Amino acid sequence: MSSQRSASYRGLAPSSVRASAAARGASRKTQTKCELLLRASIRAHGLRFRVNVINLPGRPDIVFPKARVAVFCDGDFWHGKNWAGRRKRLERGANPQYWLAKICGNMKRDRRHTRGLEELGWTVLRFWESQIISSPDKVASAIIQALPAQHRPLDKPLV
Repeated sequence: MSSQRSASYRGLAPSSVRASAAARGASRKTQTKCELLLRASIRAHGLRFRVNVINLPGRPDIVFPKARVAVFCDGDFWHGKNWAGRRKRLERGANPQYWLAKICGNMKRDRRHTRGLEELGWTVLRFWESQIISSPDKVASAIIQALPAQHRPLDKPLV
């Protein structure tokens, strides 16, 4: 695994201290709505998992250790969903240099963590927040399909 430096935000500033604090406060790191919905759906299928495993690259949101499957629930804004359109909107908005650097840095970090996990022999699954919220059972089914057969539930049908 390569050791790359994270993006530097030196010289870039949020639009205001208040806006920065509000953004940080509104951006939960764990126990997000999409995570809770997805975990409930996975649990309903009778699967057990660990959450926010700190000794793995990227601290995956949901982990199936024996199956070596790591799941990330990526926020649409912070992780750059529909990046081309979002980038254009951010370029026209307040403090574009800061936001473009921040989200680009997040996307690079996501790719680095995915590579790191894959190099360690893990299967990495990433799902968008909006995708999970709109259909947690469908996402849970996709996760179950990605598990090796010996780690899948036997008694509950997939959606």
